[in-house]
Amino acid sequence: MARILVLYHAHFITLDDLRPRASACAILGERILEVGEERELLARYRAYPFEAEFIDLKGKTVLPGLIDAHLHLEHFSASLQKINCETTTIEECLQRVAERAQKLPPGEWILGHGWNQNAWREGFGDASLLDRVAPAHPVYLTAKSLHAAWVNTLALQKAGISAYTPDPPGGIIQRQSDGKPSGILLENAMRLVAAVIPQPTLLQIKQSILEAQEVLFRLGVTCVHDFDGRECFFSLQELHSEGRLKLRVVKNLPAELMEEAIASGLRSGFGDDRLRLGSLKFFADGALGPHTAAMLDPYIGEPDNRGSLLLDAERLTELGVKATRSGWSLAVHAIGDRANREVLDAFQNIRQFEKSVYPRVPQLRHRIEHVQALHPHDLGRLAELKLIASMQPLHATSDMEMAERYWGPERIRYAYAWRTQLDYGAILAFGSDAPVEFPNPFWGLHAAVTRQRADGSPGPEGWVAEEKITLSEALRAYTTGAAFAASMEDRLGKLSPGYYADLILLDQDPYKVPPSELRELSPVATMIGGNWVWQEKQSG
Repeated sequence: MARILVLYHAHFITLDDLRPRASACAILGERILEVGEERELLARYRAYPFEAEFIDLKGKTVLPGLIDAHLHLEHFSASLQKINCETTTIEECLQRVAERAQKLPPGEWILGHGWNQNAWREGFGDASLLDRVAPAHPVYLTAKSLHAAWVNTLALQKAGISAYTPDPPGGIIQRQSDGKPSGILLENAMRLVAAVIPQPTLLQIKQSILEAQEVLFRLGVTCVHDFDGRECFFSLQELHSEGRLKLRVVKNLPAELMEEAIASGLRSGFGDDRLRLGSLKFFADGALGPHTAAMLDPYIGEPDNRGSLLLDAERLTELGVKATRSGWSLAVHAIGDRANREVLDAFQNIRQFEKSVYPRVPQLRHRIEHVQALHPHDLGRLAELKLIASMQPLHATSDMEMAERYWGPERIRYAYAWRTQLDYGAILAFGSDAPVEFPNPFWGLHAAVTRQRADGSPGPEGWVAEEKITLSEALRAYTTGAAFAASMEDRLGKLSPGYYADLILLDQDPYKVPPSELRELSPVATMIGGNWVWQEKQSG
């Protein structure tokens, strides 16, 4: 019989309404056996006929393990090795490229991530700037949004992109006045260069995921919903079979794998509680950063630009019915208000199909990823259609200046609208979209509660203060809401009997620190399934 582990002398924040707080917890194997008061549990298990282990947590606060409901695990893992291009000036970014070029043999690719032209006085860079600092290396730098890339001339040449190369479907090659590529690739045009970059081996991907796994444990993340592709899935399967995957992963598959997944008989929920299939991921539009999010009205200052709609309601309905018929839920990326309306219209059709064909089967856990801008007429539709609002708090604080500049005051009132979605009754599932944002959930909690950046901007009330939510609501979005999105709400997201012993220890109670200090909180230990997967080293 597995040994019983008793954690005591602690402040347990359970997120279980039946017992919100406790001072001790008994764990049997992977799951929580009992949560209660220290005196009772110590007396019971010290008299238990089987040996138990007792750990004095010395007054620490215990939270359920936090779940990142939207993360790109392979891309985040790779980003830990790339140049950090999230700089305040274009000159600083170019300097980092130059430093990397000095360290690499000529001809090797220089990869980076995180630039945002909206933060740079000059706006977009061009190929000639990168040519100046890395003439002997092909350079590929992805934008913070992951919806644009900045490349140099050598990278364009390797991809065969010239003035005569047409824009690919769903993509744009930005051009100079003479028609030559400028070095900026939007949306699907990024793939033209990405396709010629030597791909990491499965062994390399596995190793980088293992390194990223340790980073996530230190942040208090015990489960992620991953949105990368086939190679990531292969790597996760191998790590799981080798017993090295400790992180829980809900693996969403890209839409281009839909036919293969259906033909193979796979469906949402297949797998186990360490690695299981989630949804099929579709894209309805682009992103705010490169101005490709699909909008009902033009971007401010760009009367001819309403973004890029990649899927309309009719096409998404067709795809969604086929997926649903085979047991797959959908996760649809939608940022602009037009994209969200098209997706909501499609889900309305899909829900009608589900009710007519499968009236007694529980509804699939469909979700919209990002939900960044909604028209006022559409605010209550996610709740009405029982869709999960999969949102990322840090996007609001990162994007607020861009949103004000290009969407304007009327549209930003219901942008990143967490309070509104909760008030209508929608379920929130919070994540980071890493590597778009760093996957520190305490940074996300801070953003959700304050609507402020780390420096306190834009002011004491926060940005669009009407959309702030409480700490309890934000914590539930990182725990019970994300667990519900994975159809695991009966075993993840709470510290409750029968639930997995996934938990984190903090030196401070988040309810007792000022909201402005939430982002400074950091776990001192992380447990998954009753096993410590990370513990802060004690000095001395």
